[in-house]
Amino acid sequence: MTKVGVIGVGKWGVNHVRLYKELDCELVGIADPDKNKESLAKEENIKYFSDYHDLFQLVEAVSVVTPTNMHYDIVKDCLNSGKHVYCEKPLTLDHKQAKELIELARKNNLVLNVGYLFRFNSVVKELKKYIKDIGDIHYITARYIHSTKPPRKDAGAIFNLGIHLIDILNFVLDKKPVKVYAKKHNFLSKDTEECASLLLDYGNFYANFELSSLHPDKKRDMWVFGSKKKLYIDFFDQIMKIYPLEITYEEIKREPEINVEVRKNEPLKDSLNNFLQTVKGNIFYNFGEEEIFTTKLCELGLKSAELGKEIDLNHE
Repeated sequence: MTKVGVIGVGKWGVNHVRLYKELDCELVGIADPDKNKESLAKEENIKYFSDYHDLFQLVEAVSVVTPTNMHYDIVKDCLNSGKHVYCEKPLTLDHKQAKELIELARKNNLVLNVGYLFRFNSVVKELKKYIKDIGDIHYITARYIHSTKPPRKDAGAIFNLGIHLIDILNFVLDKKPVKVYAKKHNFLSKDTEECASLLLDYGNFYANFELSSLHPDKKRDMWVFGSKKKLYIDFFDQIMKIYPLEITYEEIKREPEINVEVRKNEPLKDSLNNFLQTVKGNIFYNFGEEEIFTTKLCELGLKSAELGKEIDLNHE
């Protein structure tokens, strides 16, 4: 049974603790500089360390659930110590650092998974299946908006929110964007944006994202407009609807909407289970390498917003 530990047990890290206790592994301990977290370890009957290095002698694999600006150093330490790593997204804020970590994992024959949990969301799997039947894609719109908790300070809306939508499209589409354009605004912080619009150009269609930590609604949803059918996907409630609709200048062909039956799941649990199965060698879904492109795309989105112009990914 794989022995695992969790580094960082804040609001999201506690979910890793809870789910590892339910999965086929042995949760040995947690590490967090906040000594108040020792009470969680006592509740779960596991070990507590204030220094994550002290976990290394006891575990084979770790989850890194710390602020993003700490990921690079911690993940590098873990890989150099021979530990398999599941790191919450984004892996880093610099694609060159991401590449370095991925190459280190490969060199040491270790698993490095990044926590793009929407890939494991049942409704995203349905989207990947149905998107092939909607005809030519005309355009895509998506929202990742909320104000249910204060904006994160480690990165802005593009890296914290938009990166999920980018990864969903990386997963369901058979092509990558060729250009990116973004607008962003910092209202509460001089360092990170709380809201942004991101436009990805795929050549023959585009995707437009609304990203915000200032919105009164909480939405994670997407529309995919095809020539034959339109798809609506609610990632949060795991709902998918198909709208058979063909529009020409001569006529409109419309059929009743279809509610797709979705087997709802807990994506983080399935994502962590995938990590454990990959560590065991039962499957191979070590998609850390895709992080290089995703991170670079977010970097170029920020660059586009700073320069106020569209950026061609082929020239960067």
